[in-house]
Amino acid sequence: MDSMKKTVNVLFLGGAKRVSFGRKLIEAGERLGLDVKIFSYELEMEVPIALIGGVVIGRKWGAPDVLEHLNQVVNAYKIDIMLPFVDGAISIAGAYLATYGNVWSPVVNSGKAETFFDKVLSARAFEAAGLDIPQTYAGGRPVFPLIAKPRRGSASKGIVVIDTVNEFRQVMKSADEYLIQTYYPDREEYTVDCYISKRGEALCISPRKRLEVVGGEVARTVTVDYPEIIDASRKAISGLGLRGAVTLQYLLDLHTGHLMLMEINPRLGGGVVCSIHAGADIPGMILEEFLGLPLKESEIRPGVMICRYFDEAVFSV
Repeated sequence: MDSMKKTVNVLFLGGAKRVSFGRKLIEAGERLGLDVKIFSYELEMEVPIALIGGVVIGRKWGAPDVLEHLNQVVNAYKIDIMLPFVDGAISIAGAYLATYGNVWSPVVNSGKAETFFDKVLSARAFEAAGLDIPQTYAGGRPVFPLIAKPRRGSASKGIVVIDTVNEFRQVMKSADEYLIQTYYPDREEYTVDCYISKRGEALCISPRKRLEVVGGEVARTVTVDYPEIIDASRKAISGLGLRGAVTLQYLLDLHTGHLMLMEINPRLGGGVVCSIHAGADIPGMILEEFLGLPLKESEIRPGVMICRYFDEAVFSV
């Protein structure tokens, strides 16, 4: 019977460490009678995803021929689905779809991807949609503490907390490179894993609390029952016209109870496997939407925790 399975080839963009998600995608394929093959577009061969799939040496996201090279890869490996896993790959996936259209990908269009990748443009879009966000510094006498985030940064790199006038003056020397907002030192952070169909149906909204973050990526996280976050996420999905796999980041000011949207990453988050273990069948949704099958909303169990750990992929070089 296995020889009769339909093969679906999936290309990860920057999915070097997404072994757990890859395994969940393969399992979802088995439930649907599919043989899911994983490939990943990387800059080197020796990456963990090689444990479960093929590695394709690619170009840097900013390379002038990256779309052309991706098309060569898509044709050579008969790729059906493209999934971006890092910020730089989101707009590439959107631009690839707009240029070639020979794969399917659950991503927003390249214009929205560029907006979300720029924190200053994101904050403007969030405010225009009437979403609650931390107060953005707009000039005048600063009220400390503030936080300066590189406008095109990721994984918490380059973030500066500003407590003094001297620190503020230093950041203001290159103010155009930052989004500067009020900083809330006593806070909790939440991630929401979402999947929205191409028709705009929110099939999965799974909030989880970030318990430990290492290098900008969650190491411990737990799903939570948080109706206010679900309502806020529905408003963001509707107001911004989100589609596909999306990750929303919220913070809760513990002094006031004010819940605020920090950022949106229109891609699968690194901790999405927690939501998958809690019942969010995002891998199945990706495959079912590709096949044109009926989709149904997932029921998410609160209180499911994952603790991530280091493992080894061993290569002979």
